[in-house]
Amino acid sequence: MSLKNVSIYAALPSTTRGQPTQLSADLKGERIAYASNKSIFLRSIDNPSLSTQYASHTTATTVARFSPSGYYVASGDVAGTVRVWDSKAPVGETPTTKGEYFIISGRINDIAWDGDSQRVIAVGDGKQRYGHCITADSGNSVGEITGHSAQVNSVSIRQQRPLRAATVGDDKSLVFYHGAPFKFNTSIRDKHANFIYGVAFSPDGSNLVSVGGDKKIWLYDGKTGDVKGSIGDDVHKGSIFGVSWASDSRKFVTASADRTVKIWDVEANKAVQSWSMGEEGSIGIPDQQVGIVWPSGRSDGTIISLSLSGNLNYLAEGNPNITRTLTGPQKSITATAASDSSTSAPTFYTGSYDGRLCAWDTTTGTASSISGNGHSNIISGLTCTHNHVYSTSWDDTLRAVDPNASTYTGTPPIKLTSQPTSLTATSDSLLLVGSAQSTQVNVFEPSGDELGTMTLKSPATALAAGGSTAAIGCANSSLHLYSISTSRAPKLLTTYDKVSAAALSSLAFSPSGNLLAVGDASGKISVFRFTSSSNTLEQVTNRWTGHTGRVTSVAWNPDESLAISGSLDTNLHIWSMADPGKRVKISNAHKEGVAGVAWLKDGKIFSAGAEAAVKGWKIEGKI
Repeated sequence: MSLKNVSIYAALPSTTRGQPTQLSADLKGERIAYASNKSIFLRSIDNPSLSTQYASHTTATTVARFSPSGYYVASGDVAGTVRVWDSKAPVGETPTTKGEYFIISGRINDIAWDGDSQRVIAVGDGKQRYGHCITADSGNSVGEITGHSAQVNSVSIRQQRPLRAATVGDDKSLVFYHGAPFKFNTSIRDKHANFIYGVAFSPDGSNLVSVGGDKKIWLYDGKTGDVKGSIGDDVHKGSIFGVSWASDSRKFVTASADRTVKIWDVEANKAVQSWSMGEEGSIGIPDQQVGIVWPSGRSDGTIISLSLSGNLNYLAEGNPNITRTLTGPQKSITATAASDSSTSAPTFYTGSYDGRLCAWDTTTGTASSISGNGHSNIISGLTCTHNHVYSTSWDDTLRAVDPNASTYTGTPPIKLTSQPTSLTATSDSLLLVGSAQSTQVNVFEPSGDELGTMTLKSPATALAAGGSTAAIGCANSSLHLYSISTSRAPKLLTTYDKVSAAALSSLAFSPSGNLLAVGDASGKISVFRFTSSSNTLEQVTNRWTGHTGRVTSVAWNPDESLAISGSLDTNLHIWSMADPGKRVKISNAHKEGVAGVAWLKDGKIFSAGAEAAVKGWKIEGKI
């Protein structure tokens, strides 16, 4: 038996206000590449649920660029390291790293390839230098990036011979280089009045364009670097963060903080099409456009822009409307839940560090953000009932979601007296909320009325419910089972004083409610059998001991013969009730740790992690 990764639902690109985010597309126009947290994602344009993840960077990633050949990707991070790796790895397999090179002692802001896919220029915010040119296969120096007095924001290399390169930065200058090897040729310092954020050679090499925080666009001769003139002065009302050329070199597209994306005709010297993101007349900071790419090799005129919120907007030349918007998590996923009723399609819910709640269609792999008056802080708990999804957050509220409308309900949120850390719901939709700062567990009706309180000797660190029975795991490793009903106060059924030597961190009832998996902070999982007729707990096994970090989530398969667990050690384990001593281990399933797992009735397995990605898994072989 083995567990195969069959799908990766990518996180959204990482963005920073007032800073450009680079997007890249391969030569065929099939995939885009971008940086997200500590990973790089290669994502299909036509089927965004198909992705490849590169997770070998040890610090936050900043940029990724396809080579012209399409076979390699060069990516950079905040530590100044550039990695060159294979772009053709199948889904679920780790791309092969071809080279790792230290470029500058600071953040890599941009990377460019030459037309032969042999040389790479990386630029950013260094101390001794602001960039360097190397060979992609060995890291040997093939040029110096000089002429700047502040961080370099963008770089571009002319794809034809004679080779030329251009860099722009916070010193308001554009530096032109001749190569190879690349050497300083000239510096243009009197055109932009503010930081220059983007520069790009046209595909035919005839033109060079720069854009910046002064809202201006300048054109230069691609071979000599001579200034040709400006275009569209003051048409954009905010900083221009990105620019990308059409494959015919006659037009280019810009993305701006004024929430607009514009297509410019070089010969006509004007904008010929514009899109505005967000509501008309509103000041929507999340709708600021901070990245842009015009993929070549496509006949449909697709343009992809990036909002500050992380959303990827699909546009098409000649079409005034936004054709598609990709949303999802952008920050670390901190809570998960699955809705798997017989009356609706299975849905996997994820809550994030930034308070964003997303619903994933498990059949298509697409995500939708829950709209409405949501949370403003970390989502710490999620649970699904027959009609609603409920979430708790470190903004000390409990909120309800209408899953059919994908929006928060209009009912006022339940104010909690302390910071919640765990949440579960009984079969009667009664809600239990635990807190790490309190020894009380509160029970609420769906209406928001408090039904009762359970006072414990130690704070509740994990909750689970099976039918009307609720299990409470505590920091002192004690386990308590209660009967929860609307007709009476919570009734204690049984207590197991010491499950392990560590605090309990995850609980999961089997579908029948007869088995209870108990995970702790040391990585150990025990299984108990609960007999409702006598209200007794009997330990079945304590041999599920493969994790080396806190167990964050456990889920059972439909027939209760297997269970899957996720941990902060980044690994997934499949466990067997028939043979507790054996397990199937998936190492490094999620970079920085697994946040949650779900095993649906149709046999599909989903997991989510701190890198903000959701992954689908399939069991292969004999069980």
